[in-house]
Amino acid sequence: MTQIYQDLLTQAYSDFNRRDINAVLAVMHPQVEWANGMEGGYVYGHEAVRDYWTRQWNLVDPHVEPQSFQLDDNQRIIVDVHQVVRDLEGNVLVDQLVQHLHTFENGLIRRMDIQELPS
Repeated sequence: MTQIYQDLLTQAYSDFNRRDINAVLAVMHPQVEWANGMEGGYVYGHEAVRDYWTRQWNLVDPHVEPQSFQLDDNQRIIVDVHQVVRDLEGNVLVDQLVQHLHTFENGLIRRMDIQELPS
């Protein structure tokens, strides 16, 4: 795994936590496939990701912190993520570790999948 992708992802998580949608979209492929962790399925393309996050942030306050990075056999970067989701009053709804699997194309995030941590 290249340090460039790890740095890009670290910054993207920070930008997400600051709610800087444009900064995160800038490192996504225009036809990005993004896992919809709230409703299931995927959203496709920048505007769909923007709409999804805007809806999400109107309902809950998610915060994601990368814990570790590794490269899998399919050349995806797997990020162990500490995810804390609060309601808009600040009460914790979810506090868990998950994995985000990032696929890159032309230096941009092409796809992001979510999976539970292996046992």
